[in-house]
Amino acid sequence: MKQSIGFIEFCNAFDAYGRSEQFSYEAQRALFDYLEDYEESTGEELELDVIALCCDYSEESPADIIRSYSIDIDDEADSDLVYDIVLHHLQENAGMAIALDNGMILYQPY
Repeated sequence: MKQSIGFIEFCNAFDAYGRSEQFSYEAQRALFDYLEDYEESTGEELELDVIALCCDYSEESPADIIRSYSIDIDDEADSDLVYDIVLHHLQENAGMAIALDNGMILYQPY
């Protein structure tokens, strides 16, 4: 038996596990929407596992992602171009990558 939850319950589950600081509000919203879209497109119901989500997804700045994955970026590139290059790199290599309004990127590490 599975129970459907809304965004508030999704956020409350992170709070209950002491993981409310794991993702920003923007990232939690994007992750919730991504998972709902996944369920809708595949017909597969997902079980909410906060710890697994914290292990399977990351929210990082482009600079941190560049360091983590040694992405080759021209030092002269402006910040918008850098953001686009990093996002494209993740979309090509990671399970998913979503640009967030706060300048961070939510993605599935590879």
